[in-house]
Amino acid sequence: MSRVSAKQHQIYISVGSNIEREKHTKAGLQGMYEIFGDLLLSQVYESESVGFDGHNFYNLVVKAHTDLSIEQVCLALKKIEDQNKRQRGTAKFSPRTLDLDLLLFDSVISSEPVELPRPEVLFNAFVLQPLAEIAAQELHPVVGKTYSTLWQEYDKSQQHLWPIQFAWSAQ
Repeated sequence: MSRVSAKQHQIYISVGSNIEREKHTKAGLQGMYEIFGDLLLSQVYESESVGFDGHNFYNLVVKAHTDLSIEQVCLALKKIEDQNKRQRGTAKFSPRTLDLDLLLFDSVISSEPVELPRPEVLFNAFVLQPLAEIAAQELHPVVGKTYSTLWQEYDKSQQHLWPIQFAWSAQ
């Protein structure tokens, strides 16, 4: 009897932390590895907080494959955030131990259970630059441009980020 494997969806997830950044970023990556398996990571960037005065963030984007649904991926990411003491109910722009946002799920365009593609892909350098790094030739499903092109066209004077040395390996 042959076993039919479920479709492997391609997903991109943004990772951000500005509280015990290295600890929580590594814990988030480990949690995603345990759920999704192999991960492709962008470079890790440090960026200034956007929308509030706070410590700088570590940011990166992760590519993974899964047979989970959008809802299941979102629940899994929330669980990892909760394991890292993510405070719920705080202001949208506030310090975070760990922020994991599903940016893209294949080429799905949706508003529920989460807006896809996430709007911040087009507006935040700390999302777009690392996404363009690992998905350069992928097309944004709404605007129809590659992430490389979107990054080239982005006004880089508004938000500042810089690459940092960061090492993580799956345990």
